[in-house]
Amino acid sequence: MATDIEELSDSTFRVTFDETENIETTLTASGDEVDSWISNILRLSNRFVVGIDVEWRPSFSRYQNPVALLQLCVGHHCLIFQLLHADYIPGSLEQFLSDPSFTFVGVGINGDVERLAEERDLSVCNAVDLRELAAERMGRNEMRQKGLSALAMEVMGVQVSKPRRVRMGRWDQFYLTMDQIKYACIDAFLSFEIGRRLYDGDF
Repeated sequence: MATDIEELSDSTFRVTFDETENIETTLTASGDEVDSWISNILRLSNRFVVGIDVEWRPSFSRYQNPVALLQLCVGHHCLIFQLLHADYIPGSLEQFLSDPSFTFVGVGINGDVERLAEERDLSVCNAVDLRELAAERMGRNEMRQKGLSALAMEVMGVQVSKPRRVRMGRWDQFYLTMDQIKYACIDAFLSFEIGRRLYDGDF
């Protein structure tokens, strides 16, 4: 499935997925911008499902590199927070992640949540693995073995390309490539949309 990206400003991009889904994406290392994004989401959206993902530079030794990015998506609004380069982590992010009225969904989310807690003292209160949710909602145990791309096909009917050169790239660098921004955005958007559809019975 082809994706396109358009730079709107230094920190804002429009990522187009499946030709019709335009996702407003904020890429930032600024705690102030994260605070503004969360305020905007709380004001504009009544959705309580949040797509979540993290990225880090792959390691080929026993040492694991620190989490570099935190991605959040609600509807067509995506945040890519460069944790590794952040000036500070706003209290609004801590409150947002720990708010039990939100359900944070992703694939392999438990490992991501553990790393956020251990490395950044960020607690995600209500985390749901999409594989378990799909198995339960669709009545298909094999969903527990699927990755994000396979879940996107099963739930949304879309084929997603996840190039290895991007997936295994330098997520710790400050200046991300357009392909990295697209990849990070789409992962969070798919997590949100799959979760939304599973909860709504739209699959």
